[in-house]
Amino acid sequence: MRYHAPATFDEAIAIAAGASGVTRYLAGGTDVLVQLRAGMVTPDDLIDLKKIPGTHDITRLPDGGWRIGIAVSGAELGAHAELVADWPGVVEGMELVGSTQVQGRATLTGNLCNGSPAADSVPGLVAAGATVTIQGPNGTRELPVEQVPVKPGKTALEPGEIITAITLPARGKSAGDAYLRFIPRTEMDIAVVGCAVSLVLDGDKVTAARISLGAVAPTVLLVQDCADAIIGTTLDDAALDKLAAAASAAAKPISDKRGPKEFRVDVAGVLARRAAKIAYERAKA
Repeated sequence: MRYHAPATFDEAIAIAAGASGVTRYLAGGTDVLVQLRAGMVTPDDLIDLKKIPGTHDITRLPDGGWRIGIAVSGAELGAHAELVADWPGVVEGMELVGSTQVQGRATLTGNLCNGSPAADSVPGLVAAGATVTIQGPNGTRELPVEQVPVKPGKTALEPGEIITAITLPARGKSAGDAYLRFIPRTEMDIAVVGCAVSLVLDGDKVTAARISLGAVAPTVLLVQDCADAIIGTTLDDAALDKLAAAASAAAKPISDKRGPKEFRVDVAGVLARRAAKIAYERAKA
């Protein structure tokens, strides 16, 4: 195994483009190091991205949005008061990844690129309308977060491409988000179902919404029917009933040791209802 510690993304891309075997990237390491120790993968090239300037930065953009470096840990996200105030749902999703020790290393980008439909940080990013900046041998492109995972363990990144940052849009006024999940234990478990809601209000009325579901399909879902169920409403009981029904209808889970599919379909509706109420109250605050 060859270990590389490039000083720039251009250098990292050149190394990746020239690699012919198995390549893995190191940002936080909470996935790839576990896979190495378990013998699940033995990369020919391990490219450590943490030494590249800017990868540890959280930056407020001129338009009010946020740029998050790929090596920013969950602990660092949670300690950033302004980011938490703008996007609490995004942060609370990431803060559910692993233990306190894992939080000191785990990153949003790593959790996304692991390609798990049950990744806790991804539904919040999808609901937020986050995008990633991807740099590769053919230049730079932007991609919505929901388009990054294409199936379990597989992303839309082409050979030699690297995510260089995650961008969250400006929060704006009268807006809120939330993430909830159901797990069999009280903590440090994989989501049976996850749901994130982001919405914007005009007075008491919902004028825009994005709702995503995790762990109920091969990838995290962005469900337009859920958004349509509450846009134009004051999130009354009828709207919440329609939202829950839309979430359950969109869920296409499998049955496994963590729960039968019928249970997960029902829980998707329950979580959508609860997360929407939390996001609504945050938007009103």
